[in-house]
Amino acid sequence: MGEGKCPGRWSSKRLQYQQCNTLRCVVLGENETLKCNNRELDVVLLLDGSGSLGQAGWASEIVAAKKFVDAFAGTGGLSSHGLRANLAVILYSGPRTWSGVYKCFGKNRQNVNMETECKIKTVTHFEQDMAKVKAEIGKLTWPKGSTLTSLALLSAYSELQLGRKDAKSIVVTITDGRPLSYRATGMASRYLRRKARLVWVPVTSHAPLWRIKRWATRRWKENVVKVDTFKDLEKPELVTHLIANICPTLKAYHEH
Repeated sequence: MGEGKCPGRWSSKRLQYQQCNTLRCVVLGENETLKCNNRELDVVLLLDGSGSLGQAGWASEIVAAKKFVDAFAGTGGLSSHGLRANLAVILYSGPRTWSGVYKCFGKNRQNVNMETECKIKTVTHFEQDMAKVKAEIGKLTWPKGSTLTSLALLSAYSELQLGRKDAKSIVVTITDGRPLSYRATGMASRYLRRKARLVWVPVTSHAPLWRIKRWATRRWKENVVKVDTFKDLEKPELVTHLIANICPTLKAYHEH
């Protein structure tokens, strides 16, 4: 009695996978992206503001962020539960010194200004007016700091506390390189995944892809969208890929 074995929930002995939706979605307009009609989503977009982006990389990220917001714009009307899609945006960077980093995680961090000292800026809390969200993104300036990714993930978790209990929660994180702490980022990712689906958009070869695959929600193939260059980040195909992954209800003008 009690000597049997039970495979873990992610063991290959317990799970089987089958390919589905293998044809890429196509939109009609050259500069258009898929539109998400699923109004029961609470989405947090994390934007990397670290100095390693460079001015061109920062500009490309802002273009991509605006296209992402556009994918949720113009989907007016309420769902059967009276819900609309909600979108929050957080810009993250980090202090330039280790003493500043330690201060952001210290026992007295409640007295630390997250935006000015830790470089974690809540651009918008959950918002249904996508024109307003897009306008706020357009006002952003490049922080040029370090990459305090773990604190950004924890900030996303806090934002989700303001979300709706009937909505599905998704966090989309754009990053171009290595975080200050792999360990802290891994721990924050696991903590956040209890609350939301965690999707990563690593840009350039400097991003630690094999670690990001572990940080993303399983299966990583559905939750990691790799981008080779910053110019590729601007392409509508990127947002179309993201929306096809995270939004099960799409606007009907695309083809499969």
